Amino acid sequence: MANLCHLGTASVTRQLQDLATHPYNLAREGALQADGRIEKYVCSSGPFRLLYSTQRVDERVLDGLQQLADECGLVEQFVRMRSGEVMNRIDGFECENRQVLHTSCRDLFTANPKSPEATAKMRAELDRLKEFLGDVERGAIVNERGETFTTMINVGIGGSDLGPRAIYEALKPYGLPGRSVQFIANVDPDDAAEKLAQVDLSRTLVNIVSKSGTTLETLTNELLVVNRLREAGLDPAHHCLAVTGQGSPMDNPEKYLRSFYMYDYIGGRYSATSMVGAVMLGFYLGYDQLLEFLEGAAIIDYTAENRDVRENVPLLMALLGVWNHNFLGSASLAILPYSQALHRFPAHLQQCDMESNGKSVDRQGGTVNYLTGPVVWGEPGTNGQHAFYQLLHQGTEIVPVEFIGFIKSQYGSDLEVKGSSSQEKLLANLLAQALAMAVGRPDENPNRNFAGNRPSMVLMAERLTPQTMGALLAIYEAKIVFQGFVWNINSFDQEGVQLGKILATRILESMKGRVESGAEVEKRFLEAATTGINTTHDG
Repeated sequence: MANLCHLGTASVTRQLQDLATHPYNLAREGALQADGRIEKYVCSSGPFRLLYSTQRVDERVLDGLQQLADECGLVEQFVRMRSGEVMNRIDGFECENRQVLHTSCRDLFTANPKSPEATAKMRAELDRLKEFLGDVERGAIVNERGETFTTMINVGIGGSDLGPRAIYEALKPYGLPGRSVQFIANVDPDDAAEKLAQVDLSRTLVNIVSKSGTTLETLTNELLVVNRLREAGLDPAHHCLAVTGQGSPMDNPEKYLRSFYMYDYIGGRYSATSMVGAVMLGFYLGYDQLLEFLEGAAIIDYTAENRDVRENVPLLMALLGVWNHNFLGSASLAILPYSQALHRFPAHLQQCDMESNGKSVDRQGGTVNYLTGPVVWGEPGTNGQHAFYQLLHQGTEIVPVEFIGFIKSQYGSDLEVKGSSSQEKLLANLLAQALAMAVGRPDENPNRNFAGNRPSMVLMAERLTPQTMGALLAIYEAKIVFQGFVWNINSFDQEGVQLGKILATRILESMKGRVESGAEVEKRFLEAATTGINTTHDG
C-alpha cells in the first residue's frame, strides 16, 4: 500500500500496515472486558457519544491513527476550509477552484465566525426567510382565495432533495400544526403525478431548488407543476419560490413569489444547512426550530477542531473508517440507524460520501494507488435484521457497521409488552447486533457458527430532535471531509456525474417524438453507441 497522505511520512503508514497484520481480536474470550475497554472506548462530541469498543483497534492503533491525523494536518485543513481557503481544486488543471463554506451557514452563534463574509450572507438570507415565514404565519401572504398555505412541494434533485428530504423525515414530529411537505425529485413523471394527487394545490407553495437554474430534471418537474397550477386556475407566480444562485435564470421576481440565494462555495450534497434546506425546514418547523437545527450543526463544527482523535467524534469516525477500509480491506460500509425517522438518512449519506470521495485522482492530478471512498449503504433497524444481516454476520464479505441510536423515542408514545417497551426492545436489538458481530458464537454445526470479529461502532444520543439532527448531519459531513484529506483527494467536485448527463442530452435529441416502442429505444441507443462518445465538456 502506498503512503496515504502526501503531508505525512511513510513510517506511520508502515506502522499501521504492520498492526493490521494482527488486529485486535474481538472474538477472543474476554476481549471486550479487558482493561475496562467498553468504558474506555467512548468518545463524545456535542449531544453524541461514540461507543467504539467493538472496533478492531487497541491503543497502538489509536496512537498510529493520531499520528496519521497529525502528519496529514487533518484538523488544520478543516480549520482552513472553514476559514475560506480554496479547497475545491486540482492543482494545475481546470477545475471549479472554489472555497468550501457549508459550515458558514451555521456559524451563526458566535461573535467571531470563521468566514465572516459568507456567514453575513447567510444571516441576510435568514432574515429574509424569517420575514417571509412571518408573513405566511400571519396571513399576510395567502392564496387567491385569501387562504393560508399549509403545504410545500420541494422540487429538486441530488443535494437539493436527498439531504432536505432525510431531515424532514427525521423531524416530522416537530412540524407546525397543519403543515406538511412533499418532495418531487425523479424526472420519472409518475413521481410528480403521485405527489400532486396528494395535495390541495390552491394551498400549496412550490419550492424549486437549483443552484444553476438549469438542472434538467428540476426544470422539467417545475414545468409539470406549473402547468398543473395553471390547469387549476392558479397563478404560479403566487405559489412558486426559488432557491438558486444569484443571477441565475431562476432569479426572476416576475416568475417567483420569493427568491432565496445559494452560493457556489456550497456544494449541493453539503447544502442542507444553507437555504436549500432552510426554506423548506423553516416552513415546516418554524424559524426557531430551524435555528436549533443549525445550532446543533455548529456545535459539531467547533468540536471537530479538537486535534485529539479520542475526543473528536467525526475525526475518530473518519480514522476508524480509514483503518477498516485501507488497512483491513473492507470495501463497503453499512450505516444502520435504529430509528425509523432516519429511514432516508443513509440515502443522503450515499451521495454525500460516495460523490465526495469516490475519486481516483489526487489534488495534484495524479492517479491514486490506494483505496479511496467505500461503498456506503444502509437501512433502518430492526427491519434490516430480517433482510441483509445474514451477510453481515456470516457472509464472506466483512462489512463494518455504523449504528445510530437514541435512548428515547420522539413521540414518547410507547407500550410495555412482556416487561419492556418498544424503545427498549429497539435499543436491545441495536446493542445485541454490535455485540454479536464482535464476539460471534462458536458451534460444532458449521451452519450455526458465527466467527465474530466483525467491527462496528454505535453513535448514540438522548433523542432525535432538531438540534441532534443538525449535530448528526455535521458529524457525517466532517467525517467525509476528514477522510478526503487523508486520501489527498478533492471531496468537493463531482466530475463523474457529467458524462452521463452529456450522453443523455444527445440521446434525448435523437429520441424526440420518435419513441413509441422498445425497438425505437434500442435503435436510439445503438445510434449513440455507433456515433461514439466525445468525453470533452462540449455537451
